[in-house]
Amino acid sequence: MKLLFTKTPKFVTWLFPKRIWAFSRSEKKVYLTFDDGPIPEVTPWVLDQLKAYNAKATFFCIGENIKKHTNIFERTISEGHAFGNHSFNHLKGTETSTEKYIQNVDAFEKSIQNLKIQKSNLFRPPYGKITKKQAKILQKKGYKIVMWDVLSYDWDKDISEEKCLQNVLQNIQPGSIVVFHDSVKAEKNLRFVLPKVLENLSNQNLKLVAIT
Repeated sequence: MKLLFTKTPKFVTWLFPKRIWAFSRSEKKVYLTFDDGPIPEVTPWVLDQLKAYNAKATFFCIGENIKKHTNIFERTISEGHAFGNHSFNHLKGTETSTEKYIQNVDAFEKSIQNLKIQKSNLFRPPYGKITKKQAKILQKKGYKIVMWDVLSYDWDKDISEEKCLQNVLQNIQPGSIVVFHDSVKAEKNLRFVLPKVLENLSNQNLKLVAIT
């Protein structure tokens, strides 16, 4: 049984009102996000797809991957996309001590210290799992904790490419924050779904923008 919802229920957003789940429904904007990169197998392709539609997105990066693939990360920023902290090693907050978790988030910041890039105040917890104490500390540090209202399940090997596509198209609306992954695990579904989502949103005259 899956513990996550494709469309985030209202009661979840009410439980955690200080986290960002979506934006204004009155503006014709959608916020695509990509977790777990950057990696050479997928991220450059994602950037090419976005560029074809003049679309901007937000990449929640793993610090370790930034260190390995700095050139891809720098390309992401140079093309006008936003980025956020996704921890250094993709830790699950609910299974990690608060001290170790915060240290790992800080380690992400150290991974970009030598790059001429302004620090991001966006944070997305890996797996969406974070304790109240961890969240409170990060918010005190100035982070906005960005969650989502549409989960594509692109990483799930048990769902078809078409099901992954419908997860997005049937639930997306103005203001939606949509989760994709620029990862090897998600690659098969993502390569099928992303071009179709971009075309569909373009046909609806929905603007694809980065989170700021």
